[in-house]
Amino acid sequence: MAVAQNIRCSHCGAPVEFKPGELIATCKYCGFTTVVETGAPFNFEHSVLPNKYDLTQVDELIKNWMRSGFMKPSDLAKKSKVLEKNLVYLPFWVVSVEAKTSYKGIFERIAPPIVKEGEIQKEYNWLVLAREAAGFPTREYDVPLEGKVPFDFRKIEGFAKVLNSEIERDEALELAKQQIEAHHRYLLKKDLDKIVEMKNDFNVKQAVYLHAPVWFVRYDYRGRSYQLLLDGATGETIKGEIPQKGFGIFS
Repeated sequence: MAVAQNIRCSHCGAPVEFKPGELIATCKYCGFTTVVETGAPFNFEHSVLPNKYDLTQVDELIKNWMRSGFMKPSDLAKKSKVLEKNLVYLPFWVVSVEAKTSYKGIFERIAPPIVKEGEIQKEYNWLVLAREAAGFPTREYDVPLEGKVPFDFRKIEGFAKVLNSEIERDEALELAKQQIEAHHRYLLKKDLDKIVEMKNDFNVKQAVYLHAPVWFVRYDYRGRSYQLLLDGATGETIKGEIPQKGFGIFS
């Protein structure tokens, strides 16, 4: 940490704040992004999704969520109490990639078994959370890329928390490839009982470093605590715990 603590922003000269494990840090004074390990300026696109909801407006989003859906208790909005509502800008890598999987497998659900061959070819804006252990449901978060703008720290609310990246670009690319391969394997399992061969080719077009606003809400209902995650860019629910017979389930 002694060397890292000496890193200063190569744009404005201010000290760059970060925690152990963070690899890409953003200057809170000018918004410039730096690779912590080298102190070098960050050369890739750095974008942010603006948050569209203030503390009062988020209360309305919470109440609307509590009132909707047949699985929720009828008195949820009336009897619950918001304990916390924190706006956090989470770091993501958005990997734009064309993925092609050539496969050969066996369909054994009929007799005699059938050998199948083919390709899966898809284009993705694959989202990789740039934190090692956050428990965030990335696959359920549909990031609204059309709303992104160049990162500007002056547009970040003073009460919000901005997390730095713990994952570099190359690691994010590798994670995206691994996750897409697993996704294609899952897709193949619908038509194949046994995969004999599987070859993957990836054409990575770009990797965008992006901060996205997420409201982490904690609320109490009849003495128990539950979590709700809201997309600050769209107001949509990312994940919500619903009280039901003494335990929480996710919607």
